[in-house]
Amino acid sequence: MHRPSRRQLLLATAALSVAPVWAQHAEAPRFVLVLLRGGLDGLSAVPVPGDPAFAEARGPLADFSAFDAPPRPLDGPFALHPLLPQLHALHGRGELLVVHATGLPYRERSHFDAQNVLEHGGTRPHELASGWLARALPHLGGARAVALDTAVPLVLRGAAGVDTWAPSTLPEPDADLLGRLAALWQADPALATALARARGLRDDPALAGAMAAPPPAGMATVGAGRRAAVGLAARAAEFLQRGATVAVLDLPGWDSHAQQGAPNGATSHNLRTLDAALEALRSGLQAGGTWGRTVVVVATEFGREVAVNGTLGTDHGTGGAAFVLGGAVRGGRVLADWPGLARAQRFEGRDLRITTDLRAVFRTVLAEHLRVPRAALDAEVLPGSAALPALPLLRG
Repeated sequence: MHRPSRRQLLLATAALSVAPVWAQHAEAPRFVLVLLRGGLDGLSAVPVPGDPAFAEARGPLADFSAFDAPPRPLDGPFALHPLLPQLHALHGRGELLVVHATGLPYRERSHFDAQNVLEHGGTRPHELASGWLARALPHLGGARAVALDTAVPLVLRGAAGVDTWAPSTLPEPDADLLGRLAALWQADPALATALARARGLRDDPALAGAMAAPPPAGMATVGAGRRAAVGLAARAAEFLQRGATVAVLDLPGWDSHAQQGAPNGATSHNLRTLDAALEALRSGLQAGGTWGRTVVVVATEFGREVAVNGTLGTDHGTGGAAFVLGGAVRGGRVLADWPGLARAQRFEGRDLRITTDLRAVFRTVLAEHLRVPRAALDAEVLPGSAALPALPLLRG
């Protein structure tokens, strides 16, 4: 008789391992963190045509004539990329706030080190072993979190009550296999608990539906990468509707060293994907009545250099842009202490200068939306951030 390998058993269990129902948190505020790995060019996503140095500083990247629409105007000198129509609509409804000229204390331009700082919440690479959001969870009254990924990202690592979900093509395990797994793992508390939770899911039609529901309408004709991202965002909305308090989505591929302004290039694809994914998240939460108490933060590890490089892209920089959106957000604005784009105004003559610490965004959302106590923020969740100001991000 064929005996499944340990790897096959683990994969079979992973096919079922999604978050349980967290009904006790049904009315709690919701928070979604979207990580754009690779370094989003904030001056591409949120150009500043009203800055007198913009056109000269950006060169060919200041020209959007190859797109079907011009940059979409925001308040002041700012605009949104033509490929972000849904975000622009959110801005018009007062549900999107752009934070520009923002970034981390880290300045050395390494993807890996910058992502490490972004997720652990300190000031130096590898300074902390756990994530800032993981350290906040115990202060949310037993709230649960879900990462829409195959593994727990660092920002959620170190906390109890964190689940992962990702689509699987594996067949549904039958009752005989599940019984064998239960017998095999009964002496291992971690595996036995995970299996029990996964089996409980099978009898919960609401959560099973979150995993099995078809992709959102309109996705059949777009590329697989965008379908996957939009599908994950839609599933995040399902889990948040059913009681999860926190969700984390990971959208990689934002490194843009070449052909950044091409209408059918990688950066354009990523912007279309981001716009569609955030709309799927909003639509799902709106339909479930949860959007009004939701805050979404979209952040990247660093921005790009201001000037175009020799391959019509941009190299690693520091300052960039972040998005804060949701029904609980006081949007329709750009929050920026704008430093200017002339060479003398740039950091090291190269980058958009950081004037707002990105951790101030996280800190404000944690304190004012999720109600994490200040003492915990200062000492544990975001150590070294006590002097950062609260930002006017939220309604009420």
